[in-house]
Amino acid sequence: MSRMRCALDAVRRKLVARANVTPFALAASLMLTAAAQAQREFRVFPSFEGASAEAPLPTDWNVPGELTIGRLMYPGGGFRGDWRQGNTSWTDDYPKGDRKLVEMMRRYTRTNVRGVEQPVNLEDKGDAFYYPFIVVGLASAWQLTDQMAAELREYLLRGGFLFCDSFFGTQNWVIFEESLNRVFPDRPIIELTEEEAVFHSVFELPEMIDTQIPNAGAVMRGGRGFMGRDGAVPHWRGVFDDKGRLMVLIAHNNDVADAWQWADDPRYPADKANLALRFGVNVVMYSLTH
Repeated sequence: MSRMRCALDAVRRKLVARANVTPFALAASLMLTAAAQAQREFRVFPSFEGASAEAPLPTDWNVPGELTIGRLMYPGGGFRGDWRQGNTSWTDDYPKGDRKLVEMMRRYTRTNVRGVEQPVNLEDKGDAFYYPFIVVGLASAWQLTDQMAAELREYLLRGGFLFCDSFFGTQNWVIFEESLNRVFPDRPIIELTEEEAVFHSVFELPEMIDTQIPNAGAVMRGGRGFMGRDGAVPHWRGVFDDKGRLMVLIAHNNDVADAWQWADDPRYPADKANLALRFGVNVVMYSLTH
């Protein structure tokens, strides 16, 4: 059995033990009857970015996998309409960025990843436990209710992982931190160093700590916009559990998923896209093996 396959089996056992529920135990066979009855169906929502975020539905979209990339749905961001129906802030870089990450996981690892992402609504109690790795797009916009914060806290403490991305500036940090403090009012947010294991889990990427992954729109405006004076310095921060496991990774003044989304566009810097894609693989594999 491969090293990665052993790691995936280990993470399932760990999550089942912590959660005392069946979803993670069935993650290798998502279409088994018992899991299918509890797990939310795959669905696609419109992205507020319109055509730039669209992606074709893979031919194997309905084939189960050992891992499915989760995408956190949340209220907030000042958009009109029902956030449960998409087209609001949580759909930033979705679904195109998520599916590019799936491609990279399939290319650079032996992990059996489902071809499509899964939107995760914390109001669906227990559903998050099917997804060891969840992305939060435009993270400064999230406005979690107390119920959602409690569900997310339980998910993270039982072994889940949250990657918060795509926001710039001090004001947006304050908004982001307010919701995160509802999740973990008693845990500090720590500035990561280049020695942190997430920068070394698959690829050696110590340079990430001093690198900014830029917003595509700002790049195409010659660097103006989101990466202006107040968002020019990248910060890689995290929240850890009692055993030193990174539970929440925060890419502040960065737009990693934008690099995934625009990786094939010649207007986006190829070196930053390649770095972001390799880092995405690192983060997912860290979440499965720690």
